[in-house]
Amino acid sequence: MPLLEVQSLKKSFLGPDGSRHTVVDVPEFTLDDRAQVALRGESGCGKTTFLHLVAGILKPDSGSLRVAGHELTALSESQRDRLRATTLGYVFQTFNLLPGYTCLENVLLGMAFGPGADRAQARALLERMGLADRLHHYPRQLSSGQQQRVAVARALANRPRLVLADEPTGNLDHRNVGAALALIREVCREHGAALLLVSHDSDVLALFETVRDFHTMNRGPMPAQEPA
Repeated sequence: MPLLEVQSLKKSFLGPDGSRHTVVDVPEFTLDDRAQVALRGESGCGKTTFLHLVAGILKPDSGSLRVAGHELTALSESQRDRLRATTLGYVFQTFNLLPGYTCLENVLLGMAFGPGADRAQARALLERMGLADRLHHYPRQLSSGQQQRVAVARALANRPRLVLADEPTGNLDHRNVGAALALIREVCREHGAALLLVSHDSDVLALFETVRDFHTMNRGPMPAQEPA
């Protein structure tokens, strides 16, 4: 059984004029355990909405979405939250670090929603990310690359089976993109996690052995702007 299995997945949103716009209409998509796949797609094509559906952040209008054998569409909101905390890791483009908490505290807070905070494991992850001397720094005291590494550590803190990454190098300086992506992929392999990454950057996509075109797999019409 695939780690992720999508069938007839649809999601639409109301536009300003009251009409409904289909953003995601994916007939079929699968991802195997420990696989690393990139989805190619320009801004506004629905790929972020697709990731939010896979993560259980959004609920689809219809279709089937199975993660690690669990049918997300059949779960309550609290059950989806629990599954997300224990099975999924998410690296957001804007990192979504809490500004009032240190690097270590951001990772520990992420762990608190899963099996529980483990200070030694959180420290070890941050050290693996090259942040041994930044444990007690706040996000504002870090470069974009360092913030990204904290976000990756937080995403992996609960040992997820699937890591979702939404344009994770979008806020990085071009010369750091390759190294940052290599680190994400290496740490996912070390933790036995599958990786599903979305990007429009050809340099990022060129580093993946398996790339799927989201425009091809998504039959929904492209909106002028993808809903947040």
